[in-house]
Amino acid sequence: MAIALYARKSIERENSISCETQIEYCKSVIKPDERSEKTIEFIDNGYSGGNVDRDGFQKMMRQIERGKIGKVIVYRLDRISRSLSDFVGILETLKKHNVQFVSSQESFDTSSPYGEMIVKILMVFAEFERKSIIERVKHAYAYRSEMGLYMGGRRPYGFNLKDTVINNVKTKMFEPVTNEIEQIKYIFENYSIPNVTLRRLMDNLIDNNISATTGSWSTAKLSNIIKNPIYVKADNAIYEYYSKRNANIMSDINQFDGLHGIQTYGKSKHTADDMSDIKIVVMPHDGIINSDLWLKCQKKIEKNKKLGNSVNNSTSWLGGKIACKQCGRTMTVTKGGKKKDGTQTRYFSCTGKSHNRICNGPKVTLYADSLEDMVYNLIAEKLQSLKGSRKKISTDNSNKINLLKNQLSEIKQSQEKIVNMLLDDNFESDMKSLLNEKAKKLSEESKAITEKIEDLESEENEIISVINLSQKWKSANTDERKAVCNVLIHKIFICEDGTCEVVWNI
Repeated sequence: MAIALYARKSIERENSISCETQIEYCKSVIKPDERSEKTIEFIDNGYSGGNVDRDGFQKMMRQIERGKIGKVIVYRLDRISRSLSDFVGILETLKKHNVQFVSSQESFDTSSPYGEMIVKILMVFAEFERKSIIERVKHAYAYRSEMGLYMGGRRPYGFNLKDTVINNVKTKMFEPVTNEIEQIKYIFENYSIPNVTLRRLMDNLIDNNISATTGSWSTAKLSNIIKNPIYVKADNAIYEYYSKRNANIMSDINQFDGLHGIQTYGKSKHTADDMSDIKIVVMPHDGIINSDLWLKCQKKIEKNKKLGNSVNNSTSWLGGKIACKQCGRTMTVTKGGKKKDGTQTRYFSCTGKSHNRICNGPKVTLYADSLEDMVYNLIAEKLQSLKGSRKKISTDNSNKINLLKNQLSEIKQSQEKIVNMLLDDNFESDMKSLLNEKAKKLSEESKAITEKIEDLESEENEIISVINLSQKWKSANTDERKAVCNVLIHKIFICEDGTCEVVWNI
């Protein structure tokens, strides 16, 4: 195999030794028994040793990987690389292909015990360097993210970036894009409607000629928008939501003022119940979506309740609600022959019988018209006992309530700390008495704040009009009936003899 002679001259040092002279030095250390071997010269004239993006070096490495070279000779070690991590990587590649490495000026030869020892020492330092760099980058990223600084990445839909200064650091912050923000509001408000799935939401956007600024709408894009906390107005409810899921909340609780949005950092894949791998930071931009609406959408999307084809089946507004008592499978609408009035006969059949072959199904025919009439009357009776109302909302009260809830959260944290301290046997009895006294005061404060919250909420709940729900039910169309049914009824189980068991949500 050939011997590679490698020379590099830095563009940064015009007075450094020439590549021709380096090659001559390399030739001088070729052993007598190797002089019959073919030599190949690889030269990088005017290249820095800070990286390996060099034409001559890359050609040499390709020849090594093809098994054409058995030894590499350089004038000095720093000619092949000035980066310790790069240099060790090069040595590992040479070792993998059984290629010796020699430096003419430093008596460095990987075929000797001394050279092998030096390589191992260099590898230790290189590993230390790699870990140190990674650690520094992680700390810098964590520090900057906790300050609420923009950390790069694709801009979220609804925002542009504008220059700003945070804690004397030049950075960027999100600035709302008016038309996109209106679309964001439409998406959250519509998805919060009980019977609206991601697919139906996408269809609604398309039917209403609401086009995405970039690309086209998809259920994946809508799902990402709904789950993104950057849109929510961060208040105490949002603080509690992430706190209960073990997220690392980096911002002080008082920053959850119901005005600003938040951002998450860390692993993108986490469960809805365990967010211990992510960080929550309140950002300087204004939130868009109220916390109650955002949380309602999170609850819905977290359930990930994929409704079957029967839900979208336009042949019955009970689709998805009827189930077989024997096997638990959903019952779907099947069309039969035409009736005298020209309409088709519709009846419910058990999928456990027709599809899975695991159930005999009810012994009677369940006509959809009869079942719809029965459920219609049951819902009408249920609505007579319910009163809908429009409430007067006070913005001032909402802000006060949020601040009080923040205080309750702080008291809760203090109480947890005291409990942990009381469980510690290292405390003297006098100290435990003081802790008990402190716990008692915190409990009294919590009770007083809770009463204030209840008073403020009762003021908010002033009814300014009463809605006659049962009257509205009489004039409801198919979609409205389906929506109301979805809210009021969990499931309607059909027994073997055709009788029904209704499981109400309310």
